[in-house]
Amino acid sequence: MKEFGGSAFFIDRDDINTDEIIPAKYLTEITKRALQPHLLEDLILNDKGFDTSAPDFQQAQVLVTRSNFGCGSSREHAVWALEVNDINVVIGTSFARIFRQNMFNCGILAIEVAPEDVEQLFALNGEVIIDIDLENDTVIAKSDTKTVKCSFSLNPFDKELVGAGGWLAYADQKY
Repeated sequence: MKEFGGSAFFIDRDDINTDEIIPAKYLTEITKRALQPHLLEDLILNDKGFDTSAPDFQQAQVLVTRSNFGCGSSREHAVWALEVNDINVVIGTSFARIFRQNMFNCGILAIEVAPEDVEQLFALNGEVIIDIDLENDTVIAKSDTKTVKCSFSLNPFDKELVGAGGWLAYADQKY
């Protein structure tokens, strides 16, 4: 089964849309790798641009955000941009439905947790490492001084799909 987790990066905003995840001008690219440097380049936080060259962002494997992540158009390119940047988990209170399923199809976890759990995650200080216990539906976030545990639920099919590494890997195993 695929392992999930790693160094976390926090994006303190609701309603991050697919145009902000990967701008539309890159949708003509013919490889996923071409999307890599453009992940979140148009994201606006606190009336400022987002620094995609920040070392803690470059090393992240887990994104923690607020609600309605992946809203907007249903482009799969947005998930591919996460995938090619080694993001294997996004945690928030909610996701756009089609975006969430596209994440599972690509073998990336979209974990929905309660708003109070997101608040606890955002309250962690320093470097945060997040481990996902997929078997027990648990997020374990560790900082230098504190550990936060949150529960989530996935239906059995989505759990099997992401555990296999996405739809193609799942189909290879089953058919």
